[in-house]
Amino acid sequence: MKKQKLILVMLFGMTLAVNAQNNSNNKSFGGIKGGYSLSSVQFDGNAETAQRHSFHVGVYGESFISNSFSVQPELLYSQQGYVITNSSGTFTQKLNYINLPLMLKAYPSRNFFLEVGPQIGLAISHREEFNSGFSLFDTNQEFEPNNFDWGVNFGAGFKTDSGISLGVRYHLGKGDIYEEGKAQNRVLQFSLGFDL
Repeated sequence: MKKQKLILVMLFGMTLAVNAQNNSNNKSFGGIKGGYSLSSVQFDGNAETAQRHSFHVGVYGESFISNSFSVQPELLYSQQGYVITNSSGTFTQKLNYINLPLMLKAYPSRNFFLEVGPQIGLAISHREEFNSGFSLFDTNQEFEPNNFDWGVNFGAGFKTDSGISLGVRYHLGKGDIYEEGKAQNRVLQFSLGFDL
């Protein structure tokens, strides 16, 4: 039930963004973005795993609803996952998602923004890598993720008058990655965006 409510909220937010674009004289932009990601997983509310270094890339649309606020839906391909290391080796779980963030952005000054918003994601592929000697898991074991993920994003950044943006964002996953155990995504993203 929570999943359906979150999807409805995001669809409602996107509808508001489209209506704001149609009913406002303020600017609207579309663009591309991408960058570097550091992803990990928090198991059972305990400490996070080591981070997987990866990337994200996608498109966005930003619609200003006033001079200081905008709504920005995005469609992103995001490489995520985590790393576990012990004395005998390293296990890497590679999880790849199509994510749909919906960000509310506030501009306290002309070029500086703060952002917050929900995100839903669809797991599209996964792969486990064991280096020789790793003994925490059976090396033939597969860890099948849930298809659906969701969470909340927080971020900040700078956007130039020419439409180039630099941003940092933290994704706090709230959905469980696996059926068993409480494993949730944690992703730190550094992005470069270009209005088109």
